[in-house]
Amino acid sequence: MSRPYQILRPRESPSLLSIVIPLYDEHELVPILRQQMEEFLLELPCDAEVVLVNDGSTDETLELLMDWAAADPRVKVLGLARNFGHQIAATAGLDHALGDAVVLMDADLQDPLEVIHQMLGLYRRGYDVVYGQRNRRVGETWFKKVTAWAFYRIMRTFVHPDLPPDTGDFRLMSRRCLDALRTMPEQHRFLRGMVAWVGFAQTAVRYDRRPRAAGSTKYTLHKMLRFAWTAIVSFSSLPLRASFYLGSLMAMLGLAWGAIAVVRHVAGDTVPGWTSQMVMTCLIGATILISNGILGSYVGQIFEEIKRRPLYIISSVANAPAGLAETPSPLGPEGQAGAARLGLPKPSVETMNLRKAG
Repeated sequence: MSRPYQILRPRESPSLLSIVIPLYDEHELVPILRQQMEEFLLELPCDAEVVLVNDGSTDETLELLMDWAAADPRVKVLGLARNFGHQIAATAGLDHALGDAVVLMDADLQDPLEVIHQMLGLYRRGYDVVYGQRNRRVGETWFKKVTAWAFYRIMRTFVHPDLPPDTGDFRLMSRRCLDALRTMPEQHRFLRGMVAWVGFAQTAVRYDRRPRAAGSTKYTLHKMLRFAWTAIVSFSSLPLRASFYLGSLMAMLGLAWGAIAVVRHVAGDTVPGWTSQMVMTCLIGATILISNGILGSYVGQIFEEIKRRPLYIISSVANAPAGLAETPSPLGPEGQAGAARLGLPKPSVETMNLRKAG
């Protein structure tokens, strides 16, 4: 599916650039990130803030982040009350970013900071979303490369045609795009798909992804599979349709097998029965269980959504209003219309005043 034509309107560099980084158990990486980020901020053509979200780390990550924030007022730290997951932590950072343009990236420095300069250049040309698209994935296993390649092709073919291939969450978004994104309060989040869904003028910056600067990935195979499943069921009813088609196929096979059995019986060739019955029973039973499992996934997501729990809870902050720790998952002033329509709580007064002051 091709994107609609967008008229690009050139603009100045953002008056404030927000860089949002979620972290989980990255104590080895924080000193390296701090050094490189401080050097990078000196090169920017605009003011910047760094929003660091500690996603319930079990090591001293939060302490290191607090030390950084104490030494640099441009650094804002949000400590979540527990581990809510990467996509929720990223959402928390985006909710509290004040910039006219916002960059979302991981803490492992696999996505080079200098690519942000290219993103800003395209932002000035009028693009609302500039996502990083990987030429190569240095330092990753062949299994990770193959599965990532297959995931994006499957998603684009069957689920989300507008999803850019070979991308991650590394991207720059304009304020109006972010405000639109923040009106989407779903619990099960696939941010790169949600950004593609909101539209606006989008383009890519190609780059070579580097190895991790330190530490090891916290994304296990189980987490990757769960993330992939969330991405599919959040944007498509294809699994439900597939279970219907599978059930229809099994019904046709059953009818065909029954017709064969009747013909053989009339011809005097009595069907022995036990083996064929067991095979068909197992096939039909497996089809029913798979279909129920797929249906259960969708019902489970509906159950999570209708509870309307906050996406996250903030337990500690640095260089941000203390009241933010009392208000989970604010949508911000620009999202009030969407929040009212959806019956969601309004943002905190502290958040609204902070946006006005910015």
